[in-house]
Amino acid sequence: MSALDKDVVCVDGELIASRRVGAYQHLTFVAPGIAELARPGHFVALSVGGPTSANLLRRCFSIHQVTPSGTYGGTVDVVVSAVGVGTEWVTGLRPHETTSIIGPLGRPFPLPTVDDPADAPACVLVGGGYGSAPLFWLAERLRERGCHVEMVLGAATESRLFGVVDARRAADGVTICTDDGSLGHRGWISEVLPVVIRRSRAQVVYACGPMGMLQSVTEIAAAHGAVAQVAVEEAMACGVGVCMTCVMPVQGKDGQTRMVRSCVEGPVFRGDRVRWDAFSGGLCTVPDDAVGAAGMRAH
Repeated sequence: MSALDKDVVCVDGELIASRRVGAYQHLTFVAPGIAELARPGHFVALSVGGPTSANLLRRCFSIHQVTPSGTYGGTVDVVVSAVGVGTEWVTGLRPHETTSIIGPLGRPFPLPTVDDPADAPACVLVGGGYGSAPLFWLAERLRERGCHVEMVLGAATESRLFGVVDARRAADGVTICTDDGSLGHRGWISEVLPVVIRRSRAQVVYACGPMGMLQSVTEIAAAHGAVAQVAVEEAMACGVGVCMTCVMPVQGKDGQTRMVRSCVEGPVFRGDRVRWDAFSGGLCTVPDDAVGAAGMRAH
């Protein structure tokens, strides 16, 4: 194990468990140090490829769960969708094989400060596809504070959902929806979320999933007087703020829009601070009024 700074470490993570869950692969790595430091919303960056086939760039995955201590001295779980050469290599690892892991990275979900459990805010946790992976751990932490927690899980079809059974254990209420109606409500998360927020009187909505879903969640939360905290899915090539491939426009407390790195300043942002108008067709542009943009007037 080597230290990058006091809050991030690099370890040779040994894979000790790999199992198929619907369309995804659930992997458990021995990662002492990372497991102890991690919080819900953090992510890890894994090297991909062997001695003769290693890729230059790592692959980043939200942390699903951790076990800080035990037989293996700390483990980290991630959920992977194999969609390319790098993720296919990761999901093809066999037990006792190793890969380099850096973490915990990014900014985790902010948890409410609760002085009296009777005043704990109700929260709704929204996950799209395997974007739900970090929400179960988050649900545990919120319920420890006395929060009423409801979860909304959505995907295109039943096999693309993740954690339906775990959600029923982790939350006080669960709503499922699929585009094709193969499980739960037939339709989109945006169709059921307003009902869940009103029923639970939620003050905070946490979400992780596709960018279009996060924009919708943010708008619905705002319309119901709730704050949205969203973990974005911008592509991260390095995960440590060097390559600048994951920059996105976010409005600061001063009202100014800046292009920030989602791997360092995020991946969790207040939804109402993200400039959703800059995203279209899977691409992000620089708003004309962003600090440093060509269209911004000098002050």
